[in-house]
Amino acid sequence: MKKIVLSVSVALMTIGANAQNTAERILANNEGLHIGGYAQVDMNMPLSDENVHYNAKLDVHRLVTFIGYNFNEKASFISELEFEHVSEVYVEQAFLNYKLKHNMSVQAGLMLIPMGIQNLYHEPPTFNGVERTNVDKYIVPTTWREMGIAVSGNLEEHSLNYQLMLVNGFNGYNEGGVFSGKKGLRSGRQKGAESYMTAPDFAGRVSYYGMPGWNLGASLYKGESETALYNGLNLDDEVAVASADSSKIGIQMIGLDARYTNGPIQGRAQYIVADLENTSAYNTFADSDLGSVMTGYYLEGGYNLLNNKDTDNELVIFARHENYNTHAEVAEGMEADLAYNRTENTIGLTYKIASGAAFKADYQLLSNESSSEEKKQLNLGVAVWF
Repeated sequence: MKKIVLSVSVALMTIGANAQNTAERILANNEGLHIGGYAQVDMNMPLSDENVHYNAKLDVHRLVTFIGYNFNEKASFISELEFEHVSEVYVEQAFLNYKLKHNMSVQAGLMLIPMGIQNLYHEPPTFNGVERTNVDKYIVPTTWREMGIAVSGNLEEHSLNYQLMLVNGFNGYNEGGVFSGKKGLRSGRQKGAESYMTAPDFAGRVSYYGMPGWNLGASLYKGESETALYNGLNLDDEVAVASADSSKIGIQMIGLDARYTNGPIQGRAQYIVADLENTSAYNTFADSDLGSVMTGYYLEGGYNLLNNKDTDNELVIFARHENYNTHAEVAEGMEADLAYNRTENTIGLTYKIASGAAFKADYQLLSNESSSEEKKQLNLGVAVWF
């Protein structure tokens, strides 16, 4: 499993083949200024057992503004400004797009890494469940964006979309190790904040939409993490060079995903595997517990109960099974932590009162391999996208 190839196979199974995210909508519009946004307001309530009573957590999880400008039919600028938990501010996208021809464009700036479904399509009304899937939080990790250049396009005769990118890598060491068994690579995202790189990493995605109702995707990311340990300093000292090497991780990530719609029936699935190199040296140097292979998948099915009614609203009942394991494999001499092999089963409702507005509710059973205890949680939320 240490050398992953694109022949990795997985069962594939909510949005249709022609779905667009906000950036794609803006790029498809006419000249001029375009403003949009999305919001996610949540309540997460662990359910009490006999001995413990929990407080619910209420949160304006995300409030996002999109601002785009189409200078002419070829040149456009896309930006996404996000407020998280009221007090945290991030720039999630900021890139210039130029159409080389009608089915090919080049982009440069801060862009989303094309890995999986939710990293590209993360507007809250586009997915079921109050929260994003944890496969996309801890394995991918959403929202994953970095600085770079890209080429994207459409091969119409083959029903294929593609994206190819050269971007800066993760920051794996900054006054201490930032990769871990608990959170995987998540804390290493540079997010366009004075990012640095020694060599670009590669990211790419191909999507096939040639079968009615289906959209099938394959994603690849390959590169090496960066280190701030000796950034900008003279590296003549052999000890310094060796230490810098120990603070870096080689990363190869592959994702397979599918989305399906047919009348009231909805389905989606995703499988992500990340193969990490040099983890033994990294863990010793950074005093960490990073795994050498991380895996995650989910299978989800939904049904619109209002499909045959005289309404544009939707009431989707869904069920999802999800597993993510940041210690699927560990370096020799290290013992895998079974608590990092986590499973979540979710059932819920998504009530869309308009194409971009929804009320959400779901019930989750949460467990991990280190314990027989199963935790229960109720989530309620509001989702808006315009």
